[in-house]
Amino acid sequence: MHVDVIEVDVAIIGAGQAGLSAAHHLQRRGFVPVRRETSADRTFVVLDANPAPGGAWQHRWASLRMATVNGIHELPGFPVPPADPAMSSRDALPPYFAEYERRFDLDVQRPVAVRAVRRADDDPDGRLLVETDRGTWAARYVINATGTWTRPFRPYYPGIERFRGRQLHVADYVSAEEFAGKRVVIVGAGVSAVQLLDEISHVAETVWMTRREPEWVEEDFDLAARSAAIAGVEERVRRGLPPGSVIAVTGMHWTPWARAAQARGVLVRHPMFAAIEEDGVRMPDGSFIEADVILWATGFRPALDHLAPLRLRTPEGGFRVADTRSLDEPRLFLIGYGPSQSTVGANRAGRAAVQQIVMAEKTRSDGVEADVAASAA
Repeated sequence: MHVDVIEVDVAIIGAGQAGLSAAHHLQRRGFVPVRRETSADRTFVVLDANPAPGGAWQHRWASLRMATVNGIHELPGFPVPPADPAMSSRDALPPYFAEYERRFDLDVQRPVAVRAVRRADDDPDGRLLVETDRGTWAARYVINATGTWTRPFRPYYPGIERFRGRQLHVADYVSAEEFAGKRVVIVGAGVSAVQLLDEISHVAETVWMTRREPEWVEEDFDLAARSAAIAGVEERVRRGLPPGSVIAVTGMHWTPWARAAQARGVLVRHPMFAAIEEDGVRMPDGSFIEADVILWATGFRPALDHLAPLRLRTPEGGFRVADTRSLDEPRLFLIGYGPSQSTVGANRAGRAAVQQIVMAEKTRSDGVEADVAASAA
């Protein structure tokens, strides 16, 4: 193997909730960071593209306060410190992630951009090569925990390139003040769409549009509801279908900001426009709505392009995964994908992936010992 290639037992790609959870559980099972203990029997490395700790939290909009964050779940072994509900989540949570990395000595490598993951050879028990802008790691197992934040999804509509106003995705949103006095078309049926509708409608005229009529659920979106959403997409990813949205499984829950928008009369859903024109959008009935801004709150897609050399994507566009493990490449684990997209799901997925790796390593070790014994006999 080329001298520039670093051998490691497990390579974790991504240091968000899922990646740090996996690193923690590996460490509990006796694995150590490869750069710190190169002579250790079992090693791992965490590769993160971000310049600093915090995962996607460091990129959220400033007005996303701790009081309005949709479901924070602590990292394993370290509770989230108390925080002012009015504090911005992007100020409160990255320091928590940074302290977690320091406390458990996870030695996260950053910024490291993973370019590709490919098989080193045709041996099904061989290594996977993780190629990055800072060298290549040869791993027995790869835990992919890249999330979705870097892959905002914006659907195509006729005329989208003609619009003379501003178009942006939730990933680019900063604050409502930049839209003061304007008319903003907000597209999407998820939690972020309703939250930003409530926020922006205080300073601007808003028009909320969705493809389907929302099905409102009276119960709060509590832990039980989130757990149900996780279970709801599990069969899809097992079959290799795209995970789909949580909303499609759970319906729209009455969050505090949804109630607030309803009370002020701005929670009014319009059908999706048919086309975009220079100064607004054309509705299916031919009417025209002027707009200064189109805000796409249309979700994200899994950031998995670096896995393309493995040729695992199904014709339907997904990856066949069961209990975090790829059904078509057993050396690969996908966490923060499908049923583990939520923070609580990511923690469980990190533990599940590590449990399977430990079992696989034991099986491999037992097989080696059996071969040695047979040779000696």
